[in-house]
Amino acid sequence: MKKLGKVAKLIRINWKTMAGFELLYKVLSLTVFTPLFWGMFNGIMKITGYAYLTKENVLSFLGNPVTLATLIVLFFCMAVYTMTDIGAVIFLLEQSRQGVRVNLKQTVKFAARNAVRVFHFRNVAVIFVVLFLIPFLNLGVTSGYISSISVPEFILDFIMDNGVLAVLFTAVLIGLSVLLFRWLYAFHYFTLEGCDFKEARRKSAALSRKNKSRDIAVLLGIQLFFCVCYFILAVVGVFLAIALGGLFTEMKLIGIVSSSVVWVFLAVIQTVVSALGTPVSYACISILFYGHKEERKEEIVSVPAVCEPAGKKRRIWTFAAEAVLFACSVALCSFYLYGVSNHMIGVPVEHLGTMEVTAHRGASRLYPENTMAAFEGAKELGADWIELDVQQSRDGQIFVMHDANLKRTTGVDRNTWELDYEEIRTLDAGSFFNESFAGERAPLLTEVIAFAKENGIKLNIELKPSGMEVDFEKNVVLLIMEADFADSCVITSQVYEVLENVKACNEEVETVYVMSLAYGDVNRLAAADHFSIEATSVTEKMVSDVHNAGKQLFVWTVNTEANMNRMIELGVDNIITDDVTLAKECIFYSKTSDLFAEYAKWLSELGEAK
Repeated sequence: MKKLGKVAKLIRINWKTMAGFELLYKVLSLTVFTPLFWGMFNGIMKITGYAYLTKENVLSFLGNPVTLATLIVLFFCMAVYTMTDIGAVIFLLEQSRQGVRVNLKQTVKFAARNAVRVFHFRNVAVIFVVLFLIPFLNLGVTSGYISSISVPEFILDFIMDNGVLAVLFTAVLIGLSVLLFRWLYAFHYFTLEGCDFKEARRKSAALSRKNKSRDIAVLLGIQLFFCVCYFILAVVGVFLAIALGGLFTEMKLIGIVSSSVVWVFLAVIQTVVSALGTPVSYACISILFYGHKEERKEEIVSVPAVCEPAGKKRRIWTFAAEAVLFACSVALCSFYLYGVSNHMIGVPVEHLGTMEVTAHRGASRLYPENTMAAFEGAKELGADWIELDVQQSRDGQIFVMHDANLKRTTGVDRNTWELDYEEIRTLDAGSFFNESFAGERAPLLTEVIAFAKENGIKLNIELKPSGMEVDFEKNVVLLIMEADFADSCVITSQVYEVLENVKACNEEVETVYVMSLAYGDVNRLAAADHFSIEATSVTEKMVSDVHNAGKQLFVWTVNTEANMNRMIELGVDNIITDDVTLAKECIFYSKTSDLFAEYAKWLSELGEAK
């Protein structure tokens, strides 16, 4: 609690300026710099002749000299913009330590001068730290502008499922964490003492050498306290929403107003917590920084304000800026509410009733993947779709198996094209998962289609060509058409040429392009009726563009509640997951208790009553 008191004291003196700066920073991020950065990136694509980016063309795009040069400039600009936030906060905390009140103009002027130092060749490491190291470790001590950067879930799943990779990944995380805490005070030295970043890192390492454990404990403790406070406030907001919703069920107009107030309350909490993340984190670090310097009897350099501190009387430009910001906020909120109430702006709630769940390789979390046991388990769990992978044996049979090599799931180190299906069928495809599933076999695609037809389940059939197949796509299409199953399945692949071959065989069969990376106008890919995109590539614009083209969006492989809820909010059509039960629960919860959905429903009912 003593540390919390120090944090509060350090923030209190200049809290108004800090709040104003963070608000300005967030507004500029959303309205100017983010669109500008993406505009520049889209400009590169246009100049280099790329309408879209996928895994198949991204390397050639990145290898283009124009792309490389522009991306380097973008990285520098992002680092400068992020350092502006960090530098401003450190500057304000230092002025508070001296008991000096400063205004927004002074803060911006100092932060901008400090940030442009990133362009000096001795400070290039700043880019690595602020854009990659801190976001990768997700420690909440950097700007919200880049804090959403994360490792894609499918990559983490792959790493965690491999023992050697999991150990290596853990070791890398530990190493990066140690490195980060060695450099924890580098930004303070860089900003307050004006030394280059290399010297700042050296001084930071010396300062933190004997204090790492204590520093980590303090930072984690304060962050935990902050999270608990947010959780308590959010719970209060939810209870208010439930209470007011029940109280004013029959009084629609009052109910709408009440729920609006609660919604705004929750939104404000989220905004405040987001805005305070960087200041609170750096207030903690500043206290540790000053404390360690005093212990080492190291001089604390006092940074003067850029100009004379502002008096009580506000300057005209400051008042005007605040008035414009306030007016814009009110205008935007009013326009949005007016648009929703008059059906000028659509509220995406209808997807909640149609969103479907696909069991990835069957119920692969509970059963051996791509076996009849996994498919029967998916049916029991209530999956709408089953995703499965098919290979071709030496004798041309189409059977279900993810890998082209049989070793991982059957223990036999042979390739699928080296054996006839009768030989493959004798292999045990269940014991690798658990001995209780010994005897499970790799089924034929025709067996799975028959099972799906009998149980009313749709199939997502992914073709994984090894290059050794003969008429692969043609044989799969023939099996589907002979079973009269075209209306209940899609053929998917990560190789676009496969989809083109499928369409050449039969235009009626629906195809889905599976992409681990998707950016730009993917709708130009005419052979794809729909798209299956890795979750981290999915954005609101991507969903809107795909839906506006009359296509559906499948998202893979979504296994965490947070990611599932994000996909639900974005309005995707199908969640591909290893955890069918969790996905179903998330969708059900969003239907029954989502405050925003209830709010939209009230508005809709009010419009109909008119």
